[in-house]
Amino acid sequence: MPPQFVSGAPLLEAAWAVGILLVSALLGWVIILGVRFAERKLEPRGKATFSSQLLESLTRPIFLLVVSQGLILALHSLSYLATWRPVLGRVSITLVIALATYGLARTAGMLLVWYLHKAKVRQSLIRLIRRVTILLVAVGGLLVLLDYLEISITPMIAGLGLGGLAVALALQPTLSNFFAGTQVVADHVVRMGDYIEMDNGTSGFVTDIGWRSTRIRTPFNNTVIIPNSRLADSIITNYYTPSTELGVVVNCGVSYDSDLAHVEKVALTVTKEVIEELDEAVKIFEPWFRYEEFGDSNVNFWVWLQATDRMASFRLKSELIKRLHARFDQEGITINYPVRTTYLQWTNDTQPPQPSDGPKPGGPEDDR
Repeated sequence: MPPQFVSGAPLLEAAWAVGILLVSALLGWVIILGVRFAERKLEPRGKATFSSQLLESLTRPIFLLVVSQGLILALHSLSYLATWRPVLGRVSITLVIALATYGLARTAGMLLVWYLHKAKVRQSLIRLIRRVTILLVAVGGLLVLLDYLEISITPMIAGLGLGGLAVALALQPTLSNFFAGTQVVADHVVRMGDYIEMDNGTSGFVTDIGWRSTRIRTPFNNTVIIPNSRLADSIITNYYTPSTELGVVVNCGVSYDSDLAHVEKVALTVTKEVIEELDEAVKIFEPWFRYEEFGDSNVNFWVWLQATDRMASFRLKSELIKRLHARFDQEGITINYPVRTTYLQWTNDTQPPQPSDGPKPGGPEDDR
């Protein structure tokens, strides 16, 4: 309500209303300036932080709320609009609900984008999830607004429920892949650029994680498209977590006549040379050598070293096998072929079977 000296004078009331509107606009502008000042303080070297992004998402809704409420208050102060004051009150609450929904949608979208960027989700998938989130918040705000306006929302909710059920049944495979992809991303199972191997043998680099499928580039430079639901249900070996470095094991065996101490010394020498000369090897890792078992033809052992990543492990293993074979040949260390010796022993009263004196090949009996 305007002061007594203003009431009844249309020009003074109009001036009072304009003053209220200007004060509210000025207050909104001060809020914007304060937020921008806080953003500069919160952004080291111009880099956006979580707090600065949160303030940015709330600035516009708060400014619109202050200005709109100032406008409603200015109109409410005019005596010749007294009959419209109940309507203005309902409009004021309607604007509060609408702008609160708008602010909540912006904030929820910002929080979601910030989290998904941290999780290194594909940009197109982030946009899709953000739009769906904003749509859900807007629908919730609309239902609250309709309830305030005393419009029955029960039939609408029932219709949305039946329609949503029908859509969910029709889009069940698509929705299954969508939520499976969200689960894969949220759990950090795989990330872009990881080298993975599934339990069915499919392996390669993850090139894209979409809302429906994940694409893997195999070592043969082919692309394998895997539905996210299949990926989520599979047992996956991620060769890039917790780090890209992984162990490489080379199995071998030497003759029983070999000097095992000398074999160990030679194998470790060759392995250290490979580690020193090849960029694919982890330099700080000390190789391991262990004898494993007495095999059928050899005394079996293994050598363990580390490669920088999965692809490097193939060349590292191949090079070590070649050099071990060449060095063992120089040192006279034998790697036996699989050998089996069969012993036949006959008792005194038993003679080995004699070849039968049957007809010669091509004889008369062969013509039958």
